[in-house]
Amino acid sequence: MTYFLNQLKRRTNWSWVGCRDAWANEHSFRTWVWANLTSAALALWLPLEPAERALILALGILVLAAELMNTAIERTVDYISKDHHELARRAKDAGSAGVAVTAVAAGVAWVVVLAGL
Repeated sequence: MTYFLNQLKRRTNWSWVGCRDAWANEHSFRTWVWANLTSAALALWLPLEPAERALILALGILVLAAELMNTAIERTVDYISKDHHELARRAKDAGSAGVAVTAVAAGVAWVVVLAGL
């Protein structure tokens, strides 16, 4: 049990280091954090059902997760080479598309929830 807790502590620390680094170095991540704080405040303020609030909050967190994964893809591609390569461009574009699709899902949820009010 001690081993498990020590590993959990290390993994949690590494995750927070990654979040702090993304906050410090990635404008897109900061933008999504502010958008999600606004979305969360609105979700908590409006008279929504608990399941609707949970959906909105969870999708906001997933947008942040997608942005972090996109950042990892971009940094890895840039680390390997700064040369322009078609596969590198496609990898970066796919990561960006993943963020966009996740954000669209959050937007669709908002539209459906607001239409039900």
